[in-house]
Amino acid sequence: MKLTKYTHACVRLDKDGQALVLDPGTFSETDLALDGAGAVLITHEHGDHVDVPAVASALQGNDALQVFAPAGVAAKLRSEAPFAAPRIHDVDPGSTFRAVGFDVRTFGGQHALIHPQIPVVANIGYLIDSNVYHPGDSFVIPDGVAVRTLLVPVHAPWNKVGEVVDFVIGVRAGKAFPIHDALLNETGLGLIEGHVKRLGAKYGTEYAHLASGDSVEV
Repeated sequence: MKLTKYTHACVRLDKDGQALVLDPGTFSETDLALDGAGAVLITHEHGDHVDVPAVASALQGNDALQVFAPAGVAAKLRSEAPFAAPRIHDVDPGSTFRAVGFDVRTFGGQHALIHPQIPVVANIGYLIDSNVYHPGDSFVIPDGVAVRTLLVPVHAPWNKVGEVVDFVIGVRAGKAFPIHDALLNETGLGLIEGHVKRLGAKYGTEYAHLASGDSVEV
């Protein structure tokens, strides 16, 4: 399949004429990512992972579009797009389903801790076609599966470099690419990616940088 990265946490997968989009958020080029998509997977409720008006607009413009999200996010989308309620699905961790030709498994359950005074929200990690894993805002390692392509949250208010590296080492995917990088300048991104690439390689993971709009075959 073809993987296309958009700004921050948004990724699009294209296969056999179908497209699946993960986390089209407010930092991302949602119009480009959602154009012609058949399904959207949302990890959690934060705006940098779901642009609610943009997803509602896409549901209105494409009556075949399906959306999968944690219950709270799904409820919010149904209130914004009641006409599309049957196409908006609640997702729990530990489930499997098929979305426009893609096989999906779910993991995790909650967002990583930012601060004890900031409530923890639901977060779902998605493994697509036993290949691409998008963890959302968490470092949950999928159990019982081998990930081939890992999407790595390289920077966030809830993580530090050592945790990023340990996540890559723990998953041991063959390939890894960055997500969650919109808050970094070029210097900071280069520093973090240098650590991830060097230390990940010791454990068999080939890490490569993707800029917004870049595509790779996975």
